[in-house]
Amino acid sequence: MTNNLPIKFNEIINLQSIGISPQFIGFNTLTMQSDKYICVREVSGEVPNVVIVDLQNPNQPSRRPIKAEAAIMNPKSMVIALKAGSLLQIFNIELKSKMKSYQIQEDVKFWKWISVNQIVLVTNTSVYHWSIEGTSEPVKVFDRHESLTNTQIIDYQVSDDKQWVSLVGITKINNRVVGKIQLYSIEKQVSQPFEGHSMVFASFKVNGATTPSTLCCVAMRNENMSKLHIVEVGGEKRGNEPKYQRTSVDIYFPQEAVTDFPLSMQIGEKYGVIYLITQMGYIHVYDLETGAMIYMNRISSETIFVTTQNKNNNGIIGVNRKGQVLTITINEETVIPYIVSTLKNLDLAISLTGRANLPGAEDLFMTQFNRYFEQGNYKQAAIIASNSPGQSLRTAQTINMFKQAPQQQGSPAPILQYFSVLLDKGKLNALESIELATPVVQQGRTQLIERWLKENKLECSEELGDLVRRIDTMLALSIYLRATASEKVVQCFAELGQFGKIIAYSKKFDYKPNYPMILSNLIQINAEAVTPFVQLLLNDESGQLIEIPTMMEILLRGGMIQDLTQIMLDVLKNNKEEEGPLQTRLLEINLNTAPRVADAIMAQEVFSHYDRAKIAYLCERQGLFQRALEHYEEISDIKRCVVHTEVIPPEWLLCKLEPNTLNDLELKNLLLFFENFNSFEGVYYYLGSVISQTQEADIHYKYIQAATKIGEIQEVEHICRTSDYYNPEKVKNFLKSSNLSSHLPLIIINPNKAPQVIGTLLDLDVNEDYIKELIMSIRGLIPVNELSLVVEKETD
Repeated sequence: MTNNLPIKFNEIINLQSIGISPQFIGFNTLTMQSDKYICVREVSGEVPNVVIVDLQNPNQPSRRPIKAEAAIMNPKSMVIALKAGSLLQIFNIELKSKMKSYQIQEDVKFWKWISVNQIVLVTNTSVYHWSIEGTSEPVKVFDRHESLTNTQIIDYQVSDDKQWVSLVGITKINNRVVGKIQLYSIEKQVSQPFEGHSMVFASFKVNGATTPSTLCCVAMRNENMSKLHIVEVGGEKRGNEPKYQRTSVDIYFPQEAVTDFPLSMQIGEKYGVIYLITQMGYIHVYDLETGAMIYMNRISSETIFVTTQNKNNNGIIGVNRKGQVLTITINEETVIPYIVSTLKNLDLAISLTGRANLPGAEDLFMTQFNRYFEQGNYKQAAIIASNSPGQSLRTAQTINMFKQAPQQQGSPAPILQYFSVLLDKGKLNALESIELATPVVQQGRTQLIERWLKENKLECSEELGDLVRRIDTMLALSIYLRATASEKVVQCFAELGQFGKIIAYSKKFDYKPNYPMILSNLIQINAEAVTPFVQLLLNDESGQLIEIPTMMEILLRGGMIQDLTQIMLDVLKNNKEEEGPLQTRLLEINLNTAPRVADAIMAQEVFSHYDRAKIAYLCERQGLFQRALEHYEEISDIKRCVVHTEVIPPEWLLCKLEPNTLNDLELKNLLLFFENFNSFEGVYYYLGSVISQTQEADIHYKYIQAATKIGEIQEVEHICRTSDYYNPEKVKNFLKSSNLSSHLPLIIINPNKAPQVIGTLLDLDVNEDYIKELIMSIRGLIPVNELSLVVEKETD
């Protein structure tokens, strides 16, 4: 064969070369149910064999001693069906086990695998289907039509939708082979007999249809004519969908093939072609859409008595009587140039190119497209563009041409015609999907997007998802999922609050999300969802999915201090030593932004491993002097803070500054520090804790002085009465210079002056109640005779 032929023709193997005798290469001893196995019965000798040839490894056949008068291999697996008389058996060869058996009461004339789990049994009168699953027996489907009586059954076909079956038989009349076919509707349970030698079903999608048509392809030859008929069956069920137009074409037989006839047909699904094999070894290739013949030639001098689809190359595979295993398929590189140059059938070249995306007609498509477009035949131009090889015309330039083309009266806009044709054909490419979706999104018609997605009309891309996301996040998510745009998928899950799905999706597709970025974005769009999301990230079974310091800084930048604090209090609840830096950072953040919260956390004493010096400094800076004093250890730091007695509880200060915690020098320095800042409250509260433990007159004096300054007169009276260590003269002079609310401290210091003091008060007409109270207070401090004089004078 020359290289410019529209078909490829190869011999896979010659069965004789692997030890199979020619006498066993025939219709009654060799079966081929698919392109996977050939099964041969060798019946010579005492022990018959069944030879199984795996076509993927044909040079190593398997021979097994099996007694059977018929054997057929499952189309896909190492399962074999055997027939011996009326006994039917099915075995799993690999498991060496019997799967099923049945004793049939009728003589089986023909059988065949019609699927991986079902066998057809044809008897003299009936047709049965037998499932290999379960324990079910063969089920009768229909009776053989009387026109097939006394014929040899050679084939049985089932349509893809399982609604139509056909039985093919041949018989010899007057030295001529006559073919009879029975077409049967499973749904209607009606048969239609007609003349024909071979029949095959095909699924074919007519231009403009959304569902495929079921085509019945019949090849026949009688004394008057040879025809290939292609007709749609069951078309009424597809409603108003475009129907396939019935086609009949002549089958050419050369003069030397007077007795030749069609023997078998197979469909090349990808190319939309029919491969027809004749009894004399001719191959015919027809276009399924138009019936046009693409090629015809003799490929075998011997009868190819068995054929099946070769799904590996969308061709046909068969065995002839010499044992040659032959395969024929379309030559993708040469078929279009052959149709253009040899057949001169430009329409066929265009349709076949568009159907199977074949090379060789790019210039032809461009010429045809421009011709139709210039004529204003936009629909036909759109059809040409939709079928262009490699989508060479489905470009932005073409879209712009249709956008700018003038609208014709009574017709839809050219761009709408273009997209209508593309949608009828199938799936749009990424560019077309975006162009079509843009105005739909602008109009808010999400139902159209949903429908096209459901019908698989749009190519999902990240750009399409971005477009749809403007109006519908959930719909955009479905697009991102189909486009495997993982980053956008995760973003949508976050936006929708479906955080568990983020983690599950990422694990399933081994995607590493940028969780910090996702968290930052989530703060902007759905702040309420932040805490649940972070908890999922921190508590995943596989470990933390985000670094805690990173998470803290993101929440801090987002102003979510309360959420941050809540999360971290839970994270740090076990107060582990290694978490000290995190404890420090949490307190630091709150001291800088919410000091009262930090103060409350420290009050609970839940942390003990943080940087105390750093936290002390921050507490001091925020005016939390008590907290600062709790943490400071250096005396210089303590002295700096302790002066702020106006905000430090006295009782706490007394406890904090116990004398036994400081040496004498430190005590004096601290006292001097208070005085320098005129902090008499500090002096008072501090010395109040040490006054009972010192005999230094100066300390007692300073205590009296501080108590006087802050109005603690009762304490002045008490210390003046009980202390033996202050300098009375010095204290008296200080008290005299002070504007005391009570003269009792002066009298306590110098009782001999009591009459003089009271006399002076009387002369000044001081409130009598005060004088009475003062007299009562000094009882026991001065001699009775002196007190009497005072009382007597007061009475006068």
